[in-house]
Amino acid sequence: MRVCTPITIRYGETDMMGVVYHANYLLYFEDARTQFLQAIGFPYDHIEQAGYMSPVTHFECDYGMPLRYGDTAIVRTRVVSSRPTKTVYAYEVFKEGQDLDADKPCCTGRSTHCLVDAETFKPVSLKRAVPDLYARYLEVLEPEEGEGR
Repeated sequence: MRVCTPITIRYGETDMMGVVYHANYLLYFEDARTQFLQAIGFPYDHIEQAGYMSPVTHFECDYGMPLRYGDTAIVRTRVVSSRPTKTVYAYEVFKEGQDLDADKPCCTGRSTHCLVDAETFKPVSLKRAVPDLYARYLEVLEPEEGEGR
């Protein structure tokens, strides 16, 4: 399952060259991940209300074509790996109007998350702590070639 999240590029998100400052993609990916969780029926605040948090343990991003002030980015998000101890999201950023199935994305990224107890920050098993979310991840999983669950 892939969820598309539109992001309007604001002037303050650009650098002296007039393109989106690289660190802002982390915020775009966070917005997209939050929207993804909403779309699969598990809003992030429900995870927090259950006493857990899902911090980023790894992040990577590859930049291609720049986005500029006033552009609308479309961030396409999917889960590419889900294990009891970590979940990996993949992101593709397109400029509005691009063909999401044929054109090369402007940017791609991945973020890896674990689940921790909100009070102790100790890692917990997603499969045991939030079994419905773990099962849902497995239902919507789209592994990349060569990867399993």
